[in-house]
Amino acid sequence: MSAAVLRAARWRALGSDVDVRCTDGVRLDDAAAAVEAELAAIDLACSRFRADSELSRVDAARGRTVPVSPLLAEAVGVALRAAALTGGLVDPTVGAAMRAIGYDVDFASLPPEGPALALVSRPVPGWRRVELDSGACRLRVPAGVMLDLGATAKALAADRAARAAAAAAGTGVLVSLGGDIAVAGELPAGGWEVWLAASHLPGAPGEMVRLHSGGLATSGTTARRWSRGDRTLHHIVDPRTGLPAAETWAAVTVVASSCVDANIASTAAVVLGDTAPSWLATQGLPARLCTPSGEVRHVGGWEVLP
Repeated sequence: MSAAVLRAARWRALGSDVDVRCTDGVRLDDAAAAVEAELAAIDLACSRFRADSELSRVDAARGRTVPVSPLLAEAVGVALRAAALTGGLVDPTVGAAMRAIGYDVDFASLPPEGPALALVSRPVPGWRRVELDSGACRLRVPAGVMLDLGATAKALAADRAARAAAAAAGTGVLVSLGGDIAVAGELPAGGWEVWLAASHLPGAPGEMVRLHSGGLATSGTTARRWSRGDRTLHHIVDPRTGLPAAETWAAVTVVASSCVDANIASTAAVVLGDTAPSWLATQGLPARLCTPSGEVRHVGGWEVLP
C-alpha cells in the first residue's frame, strides 16, 4: 500500500473514533469534509441524547403521526428491516429499556458507577408497532414507545459517508466509525487492509483482513459498560428480556455486502449467544467470535478471506 493510501484523517463523532482513508491522499480533505457532513446529519436526525434531534421530536409527539426528513425515514426503515431480518433480535423499540438499565445520556457522560437499579425482565414493545410511510416520510411511534437507532444508524452513517466521500473526492475511501467500517470507490492494490485484535483482551495478537467491497462491523459487550450497585451492565439489549444480552460473546465481527448488513448480523449474534455460530453459518457470512476468556472462533469461511 502506498504512502498516499496510508494517509488518514481522524477525529471523534457519534461517540466513536472516526478514521477516513483515501487511495489518493491529495483528496483526503475533500473526503473528510464529506464524511463530517454525513455524520453531523445523522446525529441531528437520529440521536436520542439531543433535545433538538428529529428522533427527540418524534418521541415528543406522543403517538401522533409526524412528518420526518428523508434521512430519518431511511434510518428508521433500516432499523425496521434489521428487526424483520433477525426475527426481532435487533429491534429499535429498545429505547425505554436502554434508559431503564441506566443508559440515559451520551456514553461519554454516563457515570461508570451508581446505585442499584430495579431491573425487570420483560420484552420490549416490538418493531411491528412502529408505523413508517417511507415514501411520504411520515412516522408514527405509539406513546410510551421509544426508539433507539444507535447500532444501525451508525452503520448506515458509515455506508453513506463512504459513498459521499468517494463521490466528493473522486477516489477510493475507507470510513471507520469505531467497529463499523465501509468502503467505496476504487480499491488500493490488494484491497483495504483492516487490522483486528485477535480478541478483546489487552496484548492479544492480531490478524489482518482485507475488504474489497461492502463493510465490516463489530458488536460487543466490553467497550460500553457501567455498574449499578453490584451489577455490571452493557449496551446491547436483548429485546426478548429488555435487559443486557448474556455475555456469551465479548465481540462478534462480521463481513457483509454493506456495513449495515454486517452490523445487523454482528448484533444479532451477540444476542443469540450459543447458537450464533450456526446462525451466522446459515447466513453465509464470514464472522469471527471472541469469548470473554479470549477464545476466538471463525465461521462462514473467515479463514479463507484474502
